[in-house]
Amino acid sequence: MTREEQFKEIVAQYCKVLPEDMTENTRFREDLGFSSLDFMSFLGELEDTFDVELEEEEVLQVLTLGEALALLERMEA
Repeated sequence: MTREEQFKEIVAQYCKVLPEDMTENTRFREDLGFSSLDFMSFLGELEDTFDVELEEEEVLQVLTLGEALALLERMEA
């Protein structure tokens, strides 16, 4: 499973959208219906799954799945 597939599987646990229906332009709040609590729980799961520590100020700028994946890639590098 690729990083993107694994990422989308985690996202799917917090919404009613199938991973294959998600694109890089899918927005967490508007398209997936994430609440602030959902987003914070999701971030914690990302940190645990990918063994990274996300910076709060960068995370607050994330609106789409593509932006979140790009941030994750930078953190893993």
